[in-house]
Amino acid sequence: MSAAAATSGSALAYPDRFYAAASFAGFGESPESAAKGVASKFSNDAALLLYALYQQATVGPCNISKPKAWNPVEQSKWTSWNGLGNMASTEAMRLFVKILEEEAPGWYSRASDFVSELVGNGELSHNPEVLPLSENAKIVREAQTIPTENGKISATQDKDVVSESREVVSLYDQWVVLPLSGTRPRARYEHGAAVIDDKMYVFGGNHNGRYLNDLQVLDMRSWSWSKVDVQAGTAGTTTPCAGHTLIPWEGNKLLSVAGHTKDPSETLQVKVFDLQTGTWSTLKTYGKPPISRGGQSVTLVGTTLVIFGGQDLNRSLLNDLHILDLESMTWDEMGTMGVPPSPRSDHAAAVHADRYLLILGGASHSTCFNDLHVLDLQTTEWSRPTQQGAIPSPRAGHAGVTIGENWFIVGGGNNKSGISETVVLNMSTLVWSVVTTVQGHVPVASEGLSLVVRSCDGDDILVSYGGYNGKYSNEVCVLKPSHKSTLQSKMEIPVPDSASAVQNVTKATKDLESNYEAGQGKKIREIGVDSTDAQPKVEETYEHLLAALKSEKEELESSFAKEEMQSQQLNLQLKDAESLNSDLYKELQSIRSQLATEQSRCFKLEVEVAELRQKLQTMETLKKELEILQRQKAASEQAAVRAKHRQGSGGVWGWLAGTPPSEKGSDA
Repeated sequence: MSAAAATSGSALAYPDRFYAAASFAGFGESPESAAKGVASKFSNDAALLLYALYQQATVGPCNISKPKAWNPVEQSKWTSWNGLGNMASTEAMRLFVKILEEEAPGWYSRASDFVSELVGNGELSHNPEVLPLSENAKIVREAQTIPTENGKISATQDKDVVSESREVVSLYDQWVVLPLSGTRPRARYEHGAAVIDDKMYVFGGNHNGRYLNDLQVLDMRSWSWSKVDVQAGTAGTTTPCAGHTLIPWEGNKLLSVAGHTKDPSETLQVKVFDLQTGTWSTLKTYGKPPISRGGQSVTLVGTTLVIFGGQDLNRSLLNDLHILDLESMTWDEMGTMGVPPSPRSDHAAAVHADRYLLILGGASHSTCFNDLHVLDLQTTEWSRPTQQGAIPSPRAGHAGVTIGENWFIVGGGNNKSGISETVVLNMSTLVWSVVTTVQGHVPVASEGLSLVVRSCDGDDILVSYGGYNGKYSNEVCVLKPSHKSTLQSKMEIPVPDSASAVQNVTKATKDLESNYEAGQGKKIREIGVDSTDAQPKVEETYEHLLAALKSEKEELESSFAKEEMQSQQLNLQLKDAESLNSDLYKELQSIRSQLATEQSRCFKLEVEVAELRQKLQTMETLKKELEILQRQKAASEQAAVRAKHRQGSGGVWGWLAGTPPSEKGSDA
């Protein structure tokens, strides 16, 4: 394939990219040929899913009747297509290409004839020219690789690049592409990035459906790229992956957590790269690890990793929560209360005050979200607070980074295009504001990009790399947030309903006043030098703004005083309630004591009653025995009387008969 054709093929935008992928997969031919071609290239499950997505993208939702049961192939195809429901055509196209990239990495190179033919015939539209990154920004120079001599970058070139980069970084609230030296890494998205000692490390990612495992480093002092030489370790060069998370650890190590791979394990893996030895290893953990996944969020809270959501091996979306204690290396599944976020992947997460975990956006298979969920890590309860200000539009694949109490969100996609605005959330007040908006297909309006923060001359700057918005990017863009962008969200708060919120706003007002005195005052003096006639108007405007701020401050302080008075009244009521509660408690204790005494007395009475019942039973038994003895005695006495009567009666008759008493006795 020619260089022009290769460039055009790798930069195809939708829907041309989808049709190129569909042609490579075998669609677009006759139904019989397409079925045979797809079945011969992919597994049954992948072929059915690709067929369903192709039909959804080209025809729309399934509205044909279910085939007869005797045709299992057509019935399976109908079931797959019908299962997509009302998925949007654009989403079906994107999923089709994504699955093809997973099943057939590097399909661009194997579809060279088709792409070249379409490009040659002008059937595929080319990407529009990249416009400036923002309305007020200008790209200082086209980003390019500085030529090298004998493999080494000359000192003169390094100085030029650093000087020019410093000039670019001096701009506020504007995304600009940095001129860099060194060999650029391959363009990619869904990679991991982390900063250690003013160096941004980039690992893995996805390029044309092929997972990467190279480790690149950008020195953000000299703004030069280089590749990290990986030595043979216990894990070799580690498995290529995408959709993982890169976390800095212990000052000299990188943790690569989870991610999609071609040969995934059943459980989530954590890889460790030692910057001193240059080796990869697998982190040995205990407990029950979560299932393997990609597109999850991983947040470092103290010495604990908090993992939420993602997509498992079967492309099922998750919303489970797991933690890994990096001190004991033990996994634990976190049980929560409240309503958790719906299952999702490619969302953003941040932690505020080492206690609150924030989850923003992400996507299901067909829908992007812009909801904000907060998990209290102490009470383990989910909540969905009310957002204020310029609430972000639905997005997935965006990146976020925190600076103090501000959470900056960059990029992402919404199934139609890349997200152009950069927004910031004040995590204390939950107020959004827009920092800047870019134009055209630029790197920061991409999904799957990375975002880190770096301190430069006392200021924090945002550094983005990579991403995908119809083509893969390897550009590095920077933005320096102004003091205005971090204060704007504070000043958009409505009248607060709590004392803490009033204190936050009062502090913000003081900061803004000092900002006006230091910055705006200087501008007024400069304007006065150019035009003395304009100075009174500017001063009048400044005094009007300052008076308005002071008036707002007085209103807030008055509201705060009312809150304090109400708080004191509530404290008095609380003391009265506590006193009453104490008296009631004492009375309750007395009643409990009396009840215990009565229970003891009742128990004794029950014992005595039992003893009396036993004695009564004994007396009844003795009575019966006495009656028996009396009857026996009466019977004995009657027998004796009868015997005596008989004896007396026999003696008289014997005497009358002339029988002597002695003979009678002997006869007897």
